[in-house]
Amino acid sequence: MELKDLFLTPFYLAIFYGIAFAVRKRFTNALTKKYFIPALSVKFVGAIGLGLIYQFYYGGGDTFNYFNHVKTVYSAFTDSPIIGIKLLLSHGEYDPETNKYAVMMEWYRAPTEFFVIKVASFFALFCFNTYTVIGLFFAITSFSGMWAMYLTFLRIFPLAYKKLAIAVFFLPSVFFWGSGLMKDSICMGALGWVFYGFYNAIIRPRGIFTAALLGAIGAYIIASVKIYILLSFLPPALFWVFNEYSQKIKSAALRVILKPLFIVLGLIVGAFGATKLTAGDEKYDIDKIGERSKINNYYLTQQVVSGSAYNIGEFDGSASSIVKVAPQAIVVSLYRPFLFEARNPVMLLSALEATLFIYLTVSLFYKTGLLKSFRLIAAEPILTFCFIFSLIFAIGVGVNSGNFGTLVRYKIPLMPFYLGALYIMQHKAQAMRKKPARAIQLKSSKKLRQFAVTE
Repeated sequence: MELKDLFLTPFYLAIFYGIAFAVRKRFTNALTKKYFIPALSVKFVGAIGLGLIYQFYYGGGDTFNYFNHVKTVYSAFTDSPIIGIKLLLSHGEYDPETNKYAVMMEWYRAPTEFFVIKVASFFALFCFNTYTVIGLFFAITSFSGMWAMYLTFLRIFPLAYKKLAIAVFFLPSVFFWGSGLMKDSICMGALGWVFYGFYNAIIRPRGIFTAALLGAIGAYIIASVKIYILLSFLPPALFWVFNEYSQKIKSAALRVILKPLFIVLGLIVGAFGATKLTAGDEKYDIDKIGERSKINNYYLTQQVVSGSAYNIGEFDGSASSIVKVAPQAIVVSLYRPFLFEARNPVMLLSALEATLFIYLTVSLFYKTGLLKSFRLIAAEPILTFCFIFSLIFAIGVGVNSGNFGTLVRYKIPLMPFYLGALYIMQHKAQAMRKKPARAIQLKSSKKLRQFAVTE
């Protein structure tokens, strides 16, 4: 960070807050209005805090590596806007005009990293290449998608609007790691747009063109940065489509026939995406992902001596061995680190969140009953989707991380969905355990009318 960060950051914060207050009425209603500015504020805190932590605690890291590359692209723009534009549109190819700058960038031929650099370089043009302000732009980008995620959850179950706000916006790991100049920030925003687009274009069509456009943009961003998020989303999303529309099929026999067909279709689409979309990709090619998982896990568990490593068991990188360690991977992703495993402030925050997940999961299943809980999940398509997505994603990141320091970043896409599902399930279970009084019904009706004012 530089001296200009101190002078320009308050100025841009004033501008961003002014815009936020101006548009708040358009995107909120009587019940969600109070969360708009606080939710945006924690994103700003996360973006600024991320830079401070990396500078003064870690002494460097990926966020500053991105910024160093951005400096090179920005210098190209100051020398020649045409060359700068060429760099923004490049895909790692050789060009005599841009080569002078390309050779200075280690990640020029790293597609996922260079995509983030392109986005950050674009924002740099509007803020004199100021690190903190670029981070604020990333925070706004992430917030826009997560607000869309929140609105989507509310369309499905509006009465849990308070707790859903906690699940989406106020988990410390999510707003800290998902706000600054990092891959995770734009991926969280993009995932929110995909969720919003999928629901509003396919599940409950409304504003189909806008929803489809936002969903497509989100899918493109995720595919460009962390395609495994999209591959984890697709199979449960297709199953969600079946669950929603099967409820409209009156014939029980036809539902029984179609259900396995949709499951197979989901598996086929997931397999196609995993093989075709990742073909040739050094990081995500399905033919290499098992071996890479083995190498990553070995390195992080055997070589890291900081006390934050974990071991989920032996596996050789094959699909069968990943299935074997899947239960341990789910536990470590959702419920660890335990409080006694925390070795630093960052791990402690993650441990507190994991403890919350453990408490809510155990208390909910205990009070509702195991069989009733599973029946409830099966009966509610949104719950089925959220839990399947969370479990698939938990296995993926649990197997690949091997270290709590990286796991806390990798797992944030699943956290709003898992916690949101728990809160929705909690409301549903409470309604099952007692007959709602008429006063409660009237109160709920008033809330629903308030939500109808605007979205």
